Amino acid sequence: MAPRSHFKIPKIPEMTVRRLSVYTRCLQQLEEDGVKTVSSQELAERFNFNSAQVRKDLAYFGEFGVRGIGYYVAGLKAELQKILGLDREWPVALVGLGNLGSALFHYKGFSKQGFRIVAIFDDDPAKAGTTTEEGVPIMPMRDLPKETKARNLQIAIVAVPAESAQAVTEKLIAAGIKAILNFAPGRIRGAKDVRLKNVDLAIELESLSFYLAQGSR
Repeated sequence: MAPRSHFKIPKIPEMTVRRLSVYTRCLQQLEEDGVKTVSSQELAERFNFNSAQVRKDLAYFGEFGVRGIGYYVAGLKAELQKILGLDREWPVALVGLGNLGSALFHYKGFSKQGFRIVAIFDDDPAKAGTTTEEGVPIMPMRDLPKETKARNLQIAIVAVPAESAQAVTEKLIAAGIKAILNFAPGRIRGAKDVRLKNVDLAIELESLSFYLAQGSR
C-alpha cells in the first residue's frame, strides 16, 4: 500500500468521508468473517456499494489495492481507521444530561469506535457535582474552560433544549472545543475554525415520511 502522506481535506467531499466510515465497518465485518483479501467489485456486491465509487473514494488517499489480489482487508481497515482518526481514543464532552443526553451517554457505539465521554456538563443543581454510575463527573458549565484544558477536550456533544443550544455552542468554542455534534433542534452557528454538525432527528423522520407520503399517492 502506498497512501499519500499529504492531502488537502477541504477538497475531499463530505459524502466521501461518510462513506469511509461505512467502508471501515464493512471491512471489520469481512475481517470477523475470516476474509483476507477483497476486490472493489466483491466489496460492492456484498454491501450494495458502487465499485467505481469505492475506487474513487479510496483514490483520494492513495493506492491501496494490489494488482491481481485486490485489497488486504486488515491492512485497508487499518489505513482507513488512521485516516478517520480512529487509531487513537478521543475524549469527548457531553453537554446536557436530560433524556437525550442520557441516551447518548449510554450508547455503546461511541466507545467502540474510540470516542469516550469523559466529562458531562449540566447546570441542573441536582446533577452538577455528582458522578454517573460509570464514574464520569457531572459539572456545571462554569467549569468548562478549566476542564477542556485539563482533559484535552476537542470534541463535544450538545444535547440541550433548542433555546440553550446557541449559548452553549458559543461557550464551547470559547473554551477551545474544535468539533461539535449538535443534537438540539434547529440550526446553530459555529465558527470558521470549528467543525459543527447538526443532527435534527425530527428532520430525519420528516424525510422518511416524505417518501411514505409520496408512495401512497
